[in-house]
Amino acid sequence: MAEIQFIRGINEEVVPDVRLTRARDGSSGQAMFYFDNPKIVQEGNLEVTGMYMVDEEGEIVTRDVNAKFINGQPVAIEATYTMRSPQEWDRFIRFMDRYAASHGLGFQKSENS
Repeated sequence: MAEIQFIRGINEEVVPDVRLTRARDGSSGQAMFYFDNPKIVQEGNLEVTGMYMVDEEGEIVTRDVNAKFINGQPVAIEATYTMRSPQEWDRFIRFMDRYAASHGLGFQKSENS
């Protein structure tokens, strides 16, 4: 089982849109997450300290998390996880494989890859 949490111990139920980029030499990459109206926002809880990706290997953490507002109301959360080595990339991909399997997600390669 793999889960994403904004507060440790509370799983986010909304499945994000995830976009990946990777350096041509494989040395680094980024994952951009977009949660449209996530549960944490629906409940009015904006005490977010990071995004925690939790699976059987442990936890991957990013602090690059921002709320999106429309007319002063939070409507989405964006998070970015930066991978600075091939090992971090591989670990992230293992997490995403588990997350995708447990949440019924698929992978679609972009047109210009």
